Amino acid sequence: QVQLVESGGGLVQPGGSLRLACAASGRIFSIVAMGWYRQAPGKQRELVAVVTSGGRTNYADSVKGRFTISRDNAKITAYLQMNSLKPEDTAVYYCQCRHLDDNHDENIYWGQGTQVTVSS
Repeated sequence: QVQLVESGGGLVQPGGSLRLACAASGRIFSIVAMGWYRQAPGKQRELVAVVTSGGRTNYADSVKGRFTISRDNAKITAYLQMNSLKPEDTAVYYCQCRHLDDNHDENIYWGQGTQVTVSS
């Protein structure tokens, strides 16, 4: 079992910045990828950014050039640096971890979510 704890959400004005963190703990064997998703009221959950164990990244078109995902393998933590925030970035942000256990079975784990509100 892998637990994910997110932090760093909050209220910020348009054009501002926030940094989210997602720390993984528990029975960790091999993390395939860590990513951030978001869900705004009345909308489906969508991918924001993902980083693989090899360091490859992928971003939603709506955040390219503004958000940066990174990970600290020693701390088993993923970060999402969000710059030039817009009101449409307002959502609950969820951390996701794709984990390979010692049976080589892949499991997906989610954090509890952290609220990001962009408003003046």
